[in-house]
Amino acid sequence: MSNILIIDDEKAIRKTLSEILSYEGYKIDEAGDGEDGLKKIKEKEYDVILCDIKMPKIDGIEFLEKAKETNPDVPIIMISGHGTIETAVEAVKKGAYDYISKPRI
Repeated sequence: MSNILIIDDEKAIRKTLSEILSYEGYKIDEAGDGEDGLKKIKEKEYDVILCDIKMPKIDGIEFLEKAKETNPDVPIIMISGHGTIETAVEAVKKGAYDYISKPRI
């Protein structure tokens, strides 16, 4: 069973992703910002992390940099509703496994 951490300041996004992935059999933890996400990765090992880019306190790019220092082998998939090609390229250059755009509702 894989452990997944979802980091997003939008509760609805966390809830939706959590429901979908839980239904598929994954164990899910959630964090509302990058600061909380960093605390969680120090307490527990994750098989993959889904992380928003635009968040309060510590944004996704800063989270990515700090997480890669402590857990370089954990794939981090960046997600954003406000991203650009430049943001995606920056995230991947800094070690993101992939970049996914949130659907616009």
